Amino acid sequence: MDVNADYILIKALEDGVTIIGLTRGKDTKFNHTEKLDKGEVLVAQFTENVSAMKIRGQAELRTKHGKVESEAK
Repeated sequence: MDVNADYILIKALEDGVTIIGLTRGKDTKFNHTEKLDKGEVLVAQFTENVSAMKIRGQAELRTKHGKVESEAK
């Protein structure tokens, strides 16, 4: 794993925000799930096993590319 890879910061704007890590490979599968309550922050990183993240709920995401808020309720 490249420990120097970029990080993504996820801040929950409501209770019950779900972050789902999705695997790489021929078939995409759920790898890991986290739940955050309002105000909680998760710092995450893509790895050789995790190629995508699905964010369910209202959250603020920050990367080196900028900031975005999810609009799902």
